[in-house]
Amino acid sequence: MFFLKKPFLYTLSAILLIWVILMVLPKPQSHQGNNPLRAYPDGRPHIVAHGGGNWEFPDNTLEAYYNAYSVDPNVIMETDIAITKDGVVVLTHDRSFDRKTTLINALVHETEYTYLVENEIDFGYENPIDRPNGFNVTGEHILYTNYVNETVSPLDVTYPEGVEPRHPEKFLVTTLEDLITAFPDNTIVVELKQYGEIGMRLLDAVIELMEDLDGDYNTFERITLATFHEDIYFAFRDLKTTTHPQLLYSPQEKSLTTFYILHLLRLSYFYRDPVITYHIPMQSGAFNLSTRHFIRTAQRHNIAVHYWTINDEETMRELIDLGADGILTDRPTLLKEILDDLFE
Repeated sequence: MFFLKKPFLYTLSAILLIWVILMVLPKPQSHQGNNPLRAYPDGRPHIVAHGGGNWEFPDNTLEAYYNAYSVDPNVIMETDIAITKDGVVVLTHDRSFDRKTTLINALVHETEYTYLVENEIDFGYENPIDRPNGFNVTGEHILYTNYVNETVSPLDVTYPEGVEPRHPEKFLVTTLEDLITAFPDNTIVVELKQYGEIGMRLLDAVIELMEDLDGDYNTFERITLATFHEDIYFAFRDLKTTTHPQLLYSPQEKSLTTFYILHLLRLSYFYRDPVITYHIPMQSGAFNLSTRHFIRTAQRHNIAVHYWTINDEETMRELIDLGADGILTDRPTLLKEILDDLFE
C-alpha cells in the first residue's frame, strides 16, 4: 500500500516544486522598458481625465482637456473616437452624435465632419438616449451642466498662455489630431468605439494619423490604444507583431480574464500578451479586480493598472492606498486635491 502511494507523492511533490518555482521566477515583461502609465516613483498615481473630465466640462471636447491640463499639466488624457463619413477621426463617446448635440439619428459614420464644422454644431449637450450609443429618446435637448449643476461655456476654461477659446459659447467638434497637437507632451489613452468594417477603417485612419504626426509629436511613445471589441483588439496584436512593434495598447476582456485566472493560480508567468496597461473597473461580475495582489502581479509584468470611473473621494483614497497606477475620473480637480493632500 505504501509502495503504491509513492509515485503519487513523488508526482505531487514535483508539481508543487514546479509551481513554487514558477511563483518566484521573474515575470515576463509585457511592456519592455519604461512604462509611462505606471505610478510616479513616490507611488503617486496618475490623474487620468476621463473624456477630459465629464463632470467639469462636456466630455471629449478640446475645452474639457484644457481644463484638465489647468488642473495638472501632467494629466493623462483619456478619450473615445469614431470615424466620420468623410474619414475624419473625431472625439465622441458614442457611435452617434445624438446624446451630445442637437442632431437626431446622426450616426458618426454617416455624418460628414465638414457638416459639423460648417454648421458649428455644439457638443455642449447631455440628452437622454434609449440605449447605449443609441438615439435621442424624446427629442428634448438638455444643455450640459457640471457636477454643481451649473452651465458652462468655453470662456470658463483656464487656457494655457497664448491659447484663445475656439468659440465664445459653443463646444465645437474636436478631432484626434486636435488633441494630439494641442498637448504635445501628455500621454493619451484612445478608445476605439466602432467595430467591424467601420472599426477597421477607423483603426487604419488612426495608425495613418499617428505615423504622419510621429516625427513632431512622438505619437507612438505616448498614445495607448484601447477597445472593448475583439476584432479590433486582434488587429492591435497583428500590428504589434508585424508592421508596428512600437504600438502601445491595453487588452480586451478575454486577455484580462486570462491574466486574472493566472494571477489567482500564481501562474502569471505564462501570461505573455504585450499590453502596457489595464483600464478596468474595480469589480467585474464575480471578479474583484481591485486587490493589492492583482495590482502587484500586473506591475511585476510591467503592466500599469488604471481604474475607471472613480468620482468619489473615499474610493479614490482606497485605490491610492492599494497602489493603483492611475485613476480615471470625471472630476480631475477633486483627485488633484486629494493627491496634493497625501503627497505634498
